Amino acid sequence: MTEASALPGQPRGGVIAGQATARARCVLAPNPSPMTLDGTNTWIVAEPDSDLAVVIDPGPLDESHLRAVIDTAERAGKRIALTLLTHGHPDHSDGAARFAELTGSAVRALDPALRLGDEGLDAGDVITTGGLELRVVPTPGHTADSLSFHLPADRAVLTGDTILGRGTTVVAHPDGRLGDYLDSLRRLRSLTVDDGVATVLPGHGPVLNDAQGAVEFYLAHRAHRLAQVETAVEAGHRSPAEVVANVYADVDRSLWPAAELSVRAQLDYLGEHGLIES
Repeated sequence: MTEASALPGQPRGGVIAGQATARARCVLAPNPSPMTLDGTNTWIVAEPDSDLAVVIDPGPLDESHLRAVIDTAERAGKRIALTLLTHGHPDHSDGAARFAELTGSAVRALDPALRLGDEGLDAGDVITTGGLELRVVPTPGHTADSLSFHLPADRAVLTGDTILGRGTTVVAHPDGRLGDYLDSLRRLRSLTVDDGVATVLPGHGPVLNDAQGAVEFYLAHRAHRLAQVETAVEAGHRSPAEVVANVYADVDRSLWPAAELSVRAQLDYLGEHGLIES
């Protein structure tokens, strides 16, 4: 889901797999690509003294990965009691139905089409499985259904694709909207300022130990790209493809189709705010 190689915040270093905080452990899915970085981070989250665990983003439909997640939890003496989704992109959610079969756990998501069970997820919900506290934070923008999960006891936030451990994320137009994404970043910045969140546990890439720095980087990056797009349009580059070739010339061409999604979202945003002709 990345569109650039710049590094936000201060990463822990290397591929993240294993224990990241007192309550969060990552099992890395075997689906590396330019879009998924090292693969999808599947998170097992639980209170240290509880025998119940929550899994966030079981990842792709890969039987060996799903069973590795279960085995990792069981080796820690925990049973998976609930599955949560940050959003519906296949690299995060395609394995959810099979994972539910294997574990007997419900799947909760913002999108009703992704739920398995009676409950969904909404802004302000608090998950309390096995004494664990996870607060649902709406972070639309990458997709309309994107959520993050605040883990207060570890001063951490699980961000899915809203903030990555390396590079920056795509605003997946037309489902994703730049205005929503900027609001989501500001919401996450408030968590770092007002709630003491220090650690980002992303959906791809390494853990970030400077959550506020990561958010500030993302906001600055978006402002910089938006200004570049506006300048490109003023210079006569009218189509999204032309803007991508001008603005993203330093980005691997294999990522240009994803960059074009973000450019379309940026052009919509600039048009809505009267900064360019719609």
